[in-house]
Amino acid sequence: MAGVAVEIFKHNLWANLRLLDACAALSEEDLEATAPGTYGKVRDTLVHLFASEGRYVGEFNGKREFMLTEEEPFAGFEALRAHAVTSGEALITIAGRANADRVLRGTYRDQPYVMLASMLLVQAINHATEHRAHIVSILSQRGVETPRIDGLGYFMASQSG
Repeated sequence: MAGVAVEIFKHNLWANLRLLDACAALSEEDLEATAPGTYGKVRDTLVHLFASEGRYVGEFNGKREFMLTEEEPFAGFEALRAHAVTSGEALITIAGRANADRVLRGTYRDQPYVMLASMLLVQAINHATEHRAHIVSILSQRGVETPRIDGLGYFMASQSG
């Protein structure tokens, strides 16, 4: 079963990087765009997505040092891509080694929690998928073509090289 989880997180990293690379080519106006029902501006959503992934990794390795925060000024696409790769590869490794019975303990929004590690992996995938969809929705409403980032797109890309 670990192989399935690893493949899901490989898709997650692939989709994140495809969307990130597409966003790197956007105009300033497109990066500042938002739409009702989404997290916020495209640029802010990207930062939030990768900052969150860094926090998920931190929960697994017991470190509270986050690689990226939403409070910092936008560091640019090269830095954002480096964060995406680092957190994405770490999540792939974590998914491959995850023990379904492992319990994580910590604090979230000043409230203590106890949760199975598998639930945090579920959250990581759900969160990334949701925010990628926000960005695609914003850009689609603006008439911006976005890359295919779904599971079948990942499969087809893996078959072509």
